[in-house]
Amino acid sequence: MKLIKTAIAACCIAAFSTTAFAQSEAANFPDRPIKLVIPFPAGGTSDVLGRLVGDKLGQALGQTVVVENRAGAGGNIGADYVVRSKPDGYTLVLLDLGNLTISPSVYPKLPFHPVKDLAPVSMLAYSPHLLVTTNALPVKTQEELVEYAKKNKGKVNFAAAAGIGSAPHMAGVLFAQKSGVDWSYIPYKGGAQALTDLVGGQVDATMNGMVATYPHVKSGSIKLLAVSSSKRLPQLPDVPTVSEMIPGFLTGSWQGVLAPVGTPKPIIEKLHAEMSKIVKMPDVQEKLATLGAEPIEMTPDEFGSWMGTQVTNWAEVVKTAGIKIE
Repeated sequence: MKLIKTAIAACCIAAFSTTAFAQSEAANFPDRPIKLVIPFPAGGTSDVLGRLVGDKLGQALGQTVVVENRAGAGGNIGADYVVRSKPDGYTLVLLDLGNLTISPSVYPKLPFHPVKDLAPVSMLAYSPHLLVTTNALPVKTQEELVEYAKKNKGKVNFAAAAGIGSAPHMAGVLFAQKSGVDWSYIPYKGGAQALTDLVGGQVDATMNGMVATYPHVKSGSIKLLAVSSSKRLPQLPDVPTVSEMIPGFLTGSWQGVLAPVGTPKPIIEKLHAEMSKIVKMPDVQEKLATLGAEPIEMTPDEFGSWMGTQVTNWAEVVKTAGIKIE
């Protein structure tokens, strides 16, 4: 009995020491620069938002936040780098969670699992996809697009911006599944190239983020049929949502920050608290509006639950479509 009591006491002391150490780490955090990995090329929504948040976070914490672009494989290369980093809060990743939550279903050999290997820190913002077509396509509404695609089965193509398995591609897959259209997918390395071909008439339609897409709409180079948000955008009140035709349809870009799993909870909470303040700043909200985005408030636990649901939902879409990337 004495041995048992001694063992229990030792465990309690160890647990207390671990908690105390984590709290001490958080109190001193950060004492050196933080690296914020953006797993996409410069200029996109994740990059613009990452640099903005990184600058503000550095000011709040009194340490430099170094933004590093590690692009490739729909964000998986940068995410994997962070997964393999030391879980101490000094290496973070800001990325499009649409891509991240789709990856486990389309990449059978993905070396990590987003829910198991990454710790949610802070959800930052959401921006919808824009459903757009080339001017040459004889349609003016999303209903007309569906009707035209059904009449011309297999002849309409869809630009999979950022490649097969990316969030824009899967938005097109979900749209096709829910509307009953049958179109072919043309993969692109990024949205810029896809939009160039859409403007030139080499592809018929796509769904892509507002930052890169809307300037082409505004110039009249392509046609905007709908947005993928649950409600109409204040900036585009006359443009319908896809959900007005397909109830419940919601896709887009969810930007969030994550850390390697095992990062001490007090550090996660400290980072989350600062990022929550940042997205409420008037100048940050103004910048988000220019990106067609809106701030989102979630606790790390809510963020984790949301990710788990998204992974499950996209797994069904991917399974139905039979998509796999070896």
